[in-house]
Amino acid sequence: MSAPSIKDSTAEMRRAYVAEAWKCLHDCEMCGKCRVLRGREAEFLYADYIEGKREYMEVTKEIRNINY
Repeated sequence: MSAPSIKDSTAEMRRAYVAEAWKCLHDCEMCGKCRVLRGREAEFLYADYIEGKREYMEVTKEIRNINY
């Protein structure tokens, strides 16, 4: 499932998407989500997306650039 676009979604829809996309799978060796988040909450990292300021992929690319 791809991220809802800002123009076609509400903040609650975007928040729910982020929560589901970054939900812990309890398999850290295979998943890698914890490594990307580095102890930070996904909702905090994706605040601009949730608030409708930037699209999901913009934020994701920024997070990836910071982590690598």
